[in-house]
Amino acid sequence: MQSVEIASLADAAGDTGLPPFTASAIFTQFHWFSLIAVGLLVAAALYLYGVHRLRQRGDHWPGGRTAAFVAGGLGSIAAVSVTGIEAYDTTLISVHMVQHMVLSMIGPIFLALGAPTTLALRVLHGRPRKTLLAVVHSRYVRVLTFPLVAFGLFIANPFVLYFTGLYRQTLEHAWLHEFVHIHFMVTGCLFFWPLLGLDPLPNRWPYPGRALLMVLSVPFHTVLGLTIMQQQELLGGDWYPNLHLAWMNPHSDQVTAGGILWAGGEIVSVTMLGILVVQWVRQSEREARRIDRALDRAELEEAAAAAKITTAENPERPAPDPG
Repeated sequence: MQSVEIASLADAAGDTGLPPFTASAIFTQFHWFSLIAVGLLVAAALYLYGVHRLRQRGDHWPGGRTAAFVAGGLGSIAAVSVTGIEAYDTTLISVHMVQHMVLSMIGPIFLALGAPTTLALRVLHGRPRKTLLAVVHSRYVRVLTFPLVAFGLFIANPFVLYFTGLYRQTLEHAWLHEFVHIHFMVTGCLFFWPLLGLDPLPNRWPYPGRALLMVLSVPFHTVLGLTIMQQQELLGGDWYPNLHLAWMNPHSDQVTAGGILWAGGEIVSVTMLGILVVQWVRQSEREARRIDRALDRAELEEAAAAAKITTAENPERPAPDPG
């Protein structure tokens, strides 16, 4: 009876009729009508409108930030939530794991590099701007963006999802499945935005502390990926076998999924470390230039003060001949 119910759920989701997953399937299966798709369109429209407003009044906004937010951030999320990847995410756990990596790591990093909060603060005026600042610096945001809290949420989420009954529930209920996607994005943003530090968020640690958090995140992805690869019990229980897809081996696909999580987590973490190092070097260079300017001003002020003292002590002494 239970197998019949599971098969009915899979049939209702349209999974059992899917052909073998190929690269071309990404561009032939689309899922336009979803909460995430609407959110992506709204976010892109608001961001581009803000850039347009700045340019209208003659203010500069880096094109790299626009490209990072719209193409890198929203684009990568759209690539795994409205294309064929979304169509297969309850059929292949390896496809789901690609979604996991993009929604929780790649997308949030690019969104943070777009500095949307900074853009909004430059565009908004009056009460809307004060409201946004009040939210950004509220107690709740301070707690959620505190690096250790955000780190704990970021690390704990996949363990809770995959090693409890929650993952099976996301396969059976479309609304919960989409909610988990949104949850991945939110926790990823909470973790990465304070680390990158482009927006005026509270709780920004110095660069050594940020780099340490990224280093500490690597073992967790490794442990989780290896555990999934070596686990004999299928994630989701008998959901995948009961899809009865001749072209898919659930156990082999789970091994692939664990490898994606392991390798993907390390690649993204190392890339993020590289970004932090570049930011750290640039900050050090800016600080060195600021100190040099301050020293130059101090030397000029000392020279001017010495000249005044010399003139006061020798009022009849002619000024030095510039020639």
